[in-house]
Amino acid sequence: MSDEVVLAVDGGNSKTDLALVRADGEVLGLARGPLSSPHHLGLDGALDVLQRLLDQASRDAGRARNGTVATIAQLLMAGVDFPSEEEELRAAVARRGWAKRTRVGNDTFAVLRAGTERGWGVAVVCGAGINCVGVSRDGRHARFPALGSITGDWGGGYDVGLAAVSAAARSEDGRGPKTTLEQAVPAYFGLETPTALAEAIHRERIAMRRVIELPPVVFAEAEHDDVAAEIVARLASEVATLAHVALQRLELEREPTELLLGGGLLQSADGRLTAAIEAEVRAVAPVFHVRTARSAPIVGAALLGLDELGAGRDVQERVRRELGAAIESLERSAPAPKALDRSFQTDARAKPARPDGGTASGAFEGRPEGG
Repeated sequence: MSDEVVLAVDGGNSKTDLALVRADGEVLGLARGPLSSPHHLGLDGALDVLQRLLDQASRDAGRARNGTVATIAQLLMAGVDFPSEEEELRAAVARRGWAKRTRVGNDTFAVLRAGTERGWGVAVVCGAGINCVGVSRDGRHARFPALGSITGDWGGGYDVGLAAVSAAARSEDGRGPKTTLEQAVPAYFGLETPTALAEAIHRERIAMRRVIELPPVVFAEAEHDDVAAEIVARLASEVATLAHVALQRLELEREPTELLLGGGLLQSADGRLTAAIEAEVRAVAPVFHVRTARSAPIVGAALLGLDELGAGRDVQERVRRELGAAIESLERSAPAPKALDRSFQTDARAKPARPDGGTASGAFEGRPEGG
């Protein structure tokens, strides 16, 4: 069994982690790259990102990349929201010959498995967008399409950031209540007024997608500003509503169920947001327990692959330790973010920054879907 290998992928809207893990829990290789959501890159573009990461991880592991490298591939990807999308991705991966068997799902399942050993519960992922999944004791699923406003979603970095930009503009021109966001939001981009920010976005000197960078500004201002606090309260309510509906569908309202919170936005927020989410959920489900995921999502993807191989608890704990340590090492060694380059804000020829470190393209404009 120890010669069997899991190819695990956590593919998000901002970054992608790929790991090769042996059946005894040993981490053979780990690679991180840019986003790999098929919604943004298309199916072939997403697979090309994964191919490069697989090649890197295989080299690090000292394994030849001239054939099948894994017993099972467990790919959990943002932008894989419908059964038809799962089947398309599964078939495309199978054609590449990376693994003997291929399992595909949404990245919310990685957060849920990373956060619990029970294998069931509810997970809400809130990064650029927002999504939720629930799994019952008997294996039933509750899911949401998470395609943005066309499927009724609000939440995630894009929506929170856009709400802050809007509140700042309305504060400036008098249509809305006064808020410190009027100063804090344009200041983040090195500008003095919301009008100046609106012009910079309109003239494409600042990419619209960069509003996803604003949630930390909103959280900081919410400590003393009512308008910012209302945005945070709305986010808490949206997370709680998703979780409650998942509980209802799975008939888990009276079960001692865990709600796992994942995604950069929820994990970077202060404890007040988590407390607000918990208070709202417990009002309708008193035995609900809310916490952030125990491990990184890539650990959840690896664990689901190991579950398929029948791995025991000792193997699961080993992969949590080793892959968790590898992720920490990778993040410590990553170069520090560069200071914000103000030049592109006044030079119409410059292209705005993209999450993968390249330059923006049409695929990155507009609202991101959920996980």
